[in-house]
Amino acid sequence: MIHLNPIELVLGLLVVAIALAYVARRIGISYPILLVLGGLALGFLPGLPAIELEPEVVFLLLLPPILFAAGYSTPIRDFKANARPIALLAIGLVLFTTAAVGIVANALVPELGIAAALALGAIVAPPDAVAATSIFQRLHVPRRIVTILEGESLVNDATALIAYRFAVMAALGGLFSPVEASLAFFFAATVGVLVGVLVGLIVTESWRRTSDPTLEIMVSLVAPFAAYLPAETLGASGVLAAVVAGLIAGRRAARVLSPSARLMGRGVWDIVIFLINGFAFILIGLQLPGILDHLAPRSALELIALGVAISLTAIVARIVWVFPATYLPRRFSERLRARDPYPPPNAVFVVSWAGMRGAVSLAAALALPRDVPERELLIFLTFCVIVATLVGQGLSLPWLIRRLRVVAGPVVETEETTARLAAVDAAMTRLSGLADEFPGHLELVDQLRARYSHEIGHVPNAVEGPRDESEEELLEHLEIRNAVLAAQRDAVIRLRDGGVISDEVLRRIERDLDLEALRSGA
Repeated sequence: MIHLNPIELVLGLLVVAIALAYVARRIGISYPILLVLGGLALGFLPGLPAIELEPEVVFLLLLPPILFAAGYSTPIRDFKANARPIALLAIGLVLFTTAAVGIVANALVPELGIAAALALGAIVAPPDAVAATSIFQRLHVPRRIVTILEGESLVNDATALIAYRFAVMAALGGLFSPVEASLAFFFAATVGVLVGVLVGLIVTESWRRTSDPTLEIMVSLVAPFAAYLPAETLGASGVLAAVVAGLIAGRRAARVLSPSARLMGRGVWDIVIFLINGFAFILIGLQLPGILDHLAPRSALELIALGVAISLTAIVARIVWVFPATYLPRRFSERLRARDPYPPPNAVFVVSWAGMRGAVSLAAALALPRDVPERELLIFLTFCVIVATLVGQGLSLPWLIRRLRVVAGPVVETEETTARLAAVDAAMTRLSGLADEFPGHLELVDQLRARYSHEIGHVPNAVEGPRDESEEELLEHLEIRNAVLAAQRDAVIRLRDGGVISDEVLRRIERDLDLEALRSGA
């Protein structure tokens, strides 16, 4: 047995996760696929220490950051435009999958009980968009498909985890009735949303009141837990609180975050989400030997058969739901057909096949209380579904997309062109006024006009006053640049707020603006 202290173990797992992600990039596959395979292989290496995580710690450490980040990056305009298909997937499909998996699991393993079987259904019901969207971005899949899957991933976590919560309560012997469940659901959802709104507003106002990018990023890292913990303490949904806080923070970040914080924050949050995914997949692999020891009374053949049956149920349930949910509403509504014509079957099939499970399912399985019947079996079956969907569907998805020729159109590029032209126009308009305000700096104004500068900055920190003419000239130059850039920023944000461009386009241009702001010393 290899003896490792916790710090050595964490550092070792980090090295493994980085190495697997590097290999995934080199061979051109989504990194969660290699993480789950690497965790599986690592768990069966001889001599590694046995690891057992506390259920409460797993839920608290893994879920809030994932949910907050998903809410932050959600494109609100596209989300609203696709609210109907997103709701059908994120609510209808989650409940359908929960019921289907629960019924099959209860039939195959009667000793589970219907409550624990439904808990398993809720655990494996929500797909994770990370693997799918990373594949879609490389293959230039139509933006609407990506938006629907991202929106589904945002809302389905809340739906599944609330259903999971009630199923676990019932499995532990708690009283359960439809009326009480409905009232509890309403309370959990309402209070969770209110807590999320409050935390989102507090976070964004704190961003507005500081220009220190380190503090701004630290606030963003604390925000998921600041939303999740109070909501859970009140008996509400911490999941919804974290999601809503992320939505509000993402919507207001363009106006209140400093350029430095936006640029640094993207990298920091990419690392956070990578670490969560890496540790989740690898840690479940390290726990598998211990889980299998508890399942020893069952033969390997029986366990494999159960894993295949539950995985197929989850995969087939999505396909069975997606096609009728896509075509039946249009069949019976002429108004819907006129507004949103029938999508091609190849695109619908891609959506139905992009149901890879990920870190949320892992966290929910590991967070099962120890008193839940057949807890180790539920964790094992969850891992089977993740392997089957993430590896099986994930590796076949690029081939399927190419085979079905599901390719993107020029919509995003057109929106970006519109936004950049609006930014240039705003800059030129502002420069006309600045030429009158600063007649001594016409050379700079002419340079900016000539370059069609469409970069933005932020107001420099206040100083007591220039100490000489050269410093005064520098500050005036900065003021001119900042005024032009501020006009551009406002123009692009107005386009986003008016629904002309998407959040994705805003963030793409915003990144260029922030980089130029740093280059100009603003």
